Amino acid sequence: MEDTFIATPFKPSAPRFNGPRPGGAGRPASGNAGGRRPVRDDDGLRINEEITASRVRLVGDNIEEQGIYPIAQAMKMADELGLDLVEISAKADPPVCKIIDYQKYLYQQKKKAKEMKSNSAKIVIKEIRFGPNTDEHDFQFKLKHAMEFLQEGSKVKASVFFKGRSILYSDQGEKLLLRFAVELEEYGRAEQMPKLEGKRMIMMIAPVKKK
Repeated sequence: MEDTFIATPFKPSAPRFNGPRPGGAGRPASGNAGGRRPVRDDDGLRINEEITASRVRLVGDNIEEQGIYPIAQAMKMADELGLDLVEISAKADPPVCKIIDYQKYLYQQKKKAKEMKSNSAKIVIKEIRFGPNTDEHDFQFKLKHAMEFLQEGSKVKASVFFKGRSILYSDQGEKLLLRFAVELEEYGRAEQMPKLEGKRMIMMIAPVKKK
């Protein structure tokens, strides 16, 4: 036998709301279901009359006695508070719902997403190219540039291009890239070992996060 909690009559903690509902036409708090238009956003949550379950489990700080309620009573409780009944876990048995201001919830979610997008730094990749027989002067010149790129937060893509038969000396290019990574270990870390792609050997170096 299922252990079902039937709550005591609900005592509203806020004044009765008779104004327009968020996302739809207004209706009095008496429970006339024809006056409220269901609202659904990209998150796919069911709201108000979209909820099809006959019973729901109510949770949240604004619920005096959390537990399982008939859908009609849960809807009435939302009306009493001038808020929306939102299904947050449809797969539970019965579905879990909260009584919240749905339009405010959407605003907060969009604001949060916008802040995360603005705070996420765009990854910039700078490429340093070598030949298999790069001399010491050229190596040091490119090493200095790589240090600057890593310090400014960019990734460095170091590559060695092999022309014609020079591909036979790919091990020389590998040694050059490994030395390059060792020289830069204070500024960045190699994300992979040197990798041969066609006529190019590549190694990606990511900047070290500042403490």
